[in-house]
Amino acid sequence: MSVPWSGSGLPPAAAERMAEVRASGTWTSALSTGEFAAIRSVGFEPVGQVMGSAVYHVGRSGRYWGYHDCLFPGAGYGFSYGNVGNAPIAVSGQGSPAAALVAVFNNARQSALQRMTAECLALGGDGVVSAALTMAPFAAQPNCLEFKVIGTAVRAQGPVRPKHPFTSHLDGQGFGKLVASGWVPVELLVGMSIGVRHDDYRTQSQSYSWRNIEVTGWSDLIHEVRSDARRQLQLQGSRQGGDAVIMASSDLRVWRESCLRARNRSNSEQEDHVAESTMVGTTIARFKARREPPRTLSVMPLGDRGELLKRRLAAVASSPYGDRAQYQRLVQELNETGG
Repeated sequence: MSVPWSGSGLPPAAAERMAEVRASGTWTSALSTGEFAAIRSVGFEPVGQVMGSAVYHVGRSGRYWGYHDCLFPGAGYGFSYGNVGNAPIAVSGQGSPAAALVAVFNNARQSALQRMTAECLALGGDGVVSAALTMAPFAAQPNCLEFKVIGTAVRAQGPVRPKHPFTSHLDGQGFGKLVASGWVPVELLVGMSIGVRHDDYRTQSQSYSWRNIEVTGWSDLIHEVRSDARRQLQLQGSRQGGDAVIMASSDLRVWRESCLRARNRSNSEQEDHVAESTMVGTTIARFKARREPPRTLSVMPLGDRGELLKRRLAAVASSPYGDRAQYQRLVQELNETGG
């Protein structure tokens, strides 16, 4: 019998699985022996494998019923008209129609991450290491994608608990080295950007040239999209309070599509190039451990201190290289001893 689920917290199947894990007293993980040892070396223990998933239907939206609008006014008029100009790059991070598609992907990933974090909390964990994000088509269902993240929940051996569990792509050895060097992971982040550029006259002439020549429009497209994805990653990291970001992966996809604007103007031959950049990383923060004050070692002179000071004073006074400041300091010490 299925249990109704409101969509918040753990799905019923996940809640049942977490209860079984807690009752069994054992834990499972995908950690290697070296990873397990590295995690324990910095005061953490694995508590179980955790995951989160979400299946999203991606519908069509935006102007001309599509996300990939090049925003080039000259598209569809032919190269003898406005198409001769330099086409802009419509980037999602700057509010292009593709921003809605990026938002859908971000929401789906966040849903999966939140469900994995909820499983971590259910096991009493303080964070997740070796978290891997994947996105794949949902079987036999068009326009549906499954977003999944899986990792190993860990718990600190001490009594101090974080306010919110951390998530990180770092494996066991990487996590151990990070903590040992005075840093802690904060959040697993995904920076994504989609850019669209119309194949204008200059781009087509460069791509069909018989000479070795750079296609400047396409170079600008991938540069702008990668830069925007990195900006999104940095913005997310700063919102989480991190001091830096450790990169996990950087992927780029480029493909051609029939220009939506040209198609709307009965010119289906013109095309756009679409670039999608996805960067995954973990934001990290410094932590300060209270240090014990340095312990000083008292050195006590052997024998009569007054006699020792008198001999040192006589040596300084008889030396042609004697230091007047040293002589006065020895006199003061000798007076303090009552010698």
